[in-house]
Amino acid sequence: MGYDGPSGKVEGGEKSHAPAGEASGLQAFAVLGQFLEEDGWFPQRVEDKFAYRTYYHGEHGGMLCYALIRVDWQKFLFYAIAPFNVAEEKRPAVAEYITRANYGLPIGNFEMDYSDGEVRYRCSLDFEGVALTPSLVKNIAYPAVYTMDYYLPGLMKVVFGDHSPLEAIEEVERGVKPPAAEEVEGSRR
Repeated sequence: MGYDGPSGKVEGGEKSHAPAGEASGLQAFAVLGQFLEEDGWFPQRVEDKFAYRTYYHGEHGGMLCYALIRVDWQKFLFYAIAPFNVAEEKRPAVAEYITRANYGLPIGNFEMDYSDGEVRYRCSLDFEGVALTPSLVKNIAYPAVYTMDYYLPGLMKVVFGDHSPLEAIEEVERGVKPPAAEEVEGSRR
C-alpha cells in the first residue's frame, strides 16, 4: 500500500482499468500532477503507477518524496523519506525516537522499515466522496516535508551521534514546531 524503499518502487498505486467508481481517483491523480508541477516540485512520474517521485530540500537536509493516489481506494498518500537508512544496531533507538516524535503530532506519522532501516514520514487523506483539490494536496505534502525536516537533526543525533532518543527529542522540541501549510502559502523552500 505504500512506497517500497529507495529503489523507487511504489506499491499500491498500480495502474488499472478504472471502473466508473474510480473516476474520481483518476481525476485526483491529474490534480496531484498539476499541483506538483505548478508549485515547483519538478515531479517525475513513477512508471506504471499513479505516483510521482520528487525531491525536497529543507533547512536540515534533502529528502526523496513520493506522492501517490490509490485510485481504487480514493486515497492520497505522501511520503518524505529520510536521506539515510538506519544501521541495524541503531533501529531500536530510532524506533523510540520516532515514537516520541509521533506522540501529539496532529497530522501524519513517522514509520521505520525494520528490514532495511528506512525512515519516512507519511501523511494521507481519504478523499472518497469529495474532489481532491490543490489546497488539500498542499495540506498533506507540506506537513510531511516540514515535519521530516524538523525532526531530522534529532534523528541524525540518534543515528550518527551519541544522543539518547529522549535527549534528541527534548533538544528538537525545545524549538518551534514545524509550520502548518497555510503559514507558507505558495512557498517551496
